[in-house]
Amino acid sequence: MEPSEENIDMRKQKGFSLIELLIVVAIILIIAAIAIPNLMRARMAANDASAAASERSIVTAEVGYSASYPQVGYPATLAVLGGALPCTPAVATGCLIDNTLAQNGNPAGAGKSGYLFAAAGVVPAGGVLPTEFYTTAGPIGGATSTTGTRTYCAMDDGVVRTNNPPAAAAPPGGYAACQAFVPMNN
Repeated sequence: MEPSEENIDMRKQKGFSLIELLIVVAIILIIAAIAIPNLMRARMAANDASAAASERSIVTAEVGYSASYPQVGYPATLAVLGGALPCTPAVATGCLIDNTLAQNGNPAGAGKSGYLFAAAGVVPAGGVLPTEFYTTAGPIGGATSTTGTRTYCAMDDGVVRTNNPPAAAAPPGGYAACQAFVPMNN
């Protein structure tokens, strides 16, 4: 029996069978399952480094603000260190850090590089002006965060500290709590 023209045409068609396509999709899924966790870890490490650098920037801005306005001392909130563009330096707008970072002190702050930041001036016992400060950085989502692996803080001594062992957690709740954190290798 001779093959019909219809059968010959079907054998000459080019393309992939369903099985071949499923195998390719399975291989792509296996590669993605291996690559995505590594990508997430790399992103979290980058966010951690950015948060530590932002803490250093905040410390520098706090010291600059206090030197510029000695009659005020350290600012009460992080927002005072920034200011909307075009920024004019004043007591209420220090213009010392990027406003994106400065606005993280607001409850509605969207975060920067996966972290939320805050800062507060501290009036010591018997004092009148805030002559001390602390600043904190915690990953968005706290202990269940997928944006960072550490919590950071710094004080008027200029040392950035972190929790040890590293864990995503709520930032320290005050000046003394920050002192209990472990200094980072600056």
